[in-house]
Amino acid sequence: MNLSARNKTLAIYAAKCVTGILLCFPIYMFLREWVDYTWSLISVILVLSPEGKDAVDLALTRIKANFIGAGTGILILLLQIPSPWNLAAGAVISLFICDRFKLNAGARSTLAALIIILLHQEGSNGEAHLWDSALSRIIAVVSGCLLGLLITYVFHSIFKLNTPVSASEAPKKEREG
Repeated sequence: MNLSARNKTLAIYAAKCVTGILLCFPIYMFLREWVDYTWSLISVILVLSPEGKDAVDLALTRIKANFIGAGTGILILLLQIPSPWNLAAGAVISLFICDRFKLNAGARSTLAALIIILLHQEGSNGEAHLWDSALSRIIAVVSGCLLGLLITYVFHSIFKLNTPVSASEAPKKEREG
C-alpha cells in the first residue's frame, strides 16, 4: 500500500472512531438510565477496524463475538462463580464458543464483552445491583456494537474502501512497489 492510500485509510479510520465517540454520547443522554457511556465507547471502538477490505464482515464477526462474550457473562453470573474464577471460566467458555463458530477474528471482542459484563462494583444491595449493572452493560455493549456496524457500513458505502487487511494479503505488485 502506498503512502497516500495508507494516509487515506488512517484518516478514514480516525474519522470512524471520532464518529463513534461523538455518537455514543447522544445515545447515553437519551438512555442515561440504561446505557453506560464508557462501555458503549469501548464496544463501538472494538467493532471498528482500520481495514477497508471486508470491514463490514469483520464488524459483524466482532459483533457476534461480543454477543458470545455477553451471553457467557450472563451464564457465569447465573452460576455465581466467584471472582477471579468467573473471568477465567468465562474466558475459556467464550473462546471455545468463538472457535466452534469460526469467530476467532473476534476473540478480543468476546473477551472484552465478557469482562465488561462481569466487572461490577460490590453494592450494598448485592444481587439487585449485580443484575442492574449487568443489564446496563449488556445494553451498552449491544448499542456500541450496533453503532459500530452502522458507522462501518456508512463509511464503507461512501468511500468504497478496498485496502488490504495486511501486507501478506496485498497483491505481489503492490508489496514490491
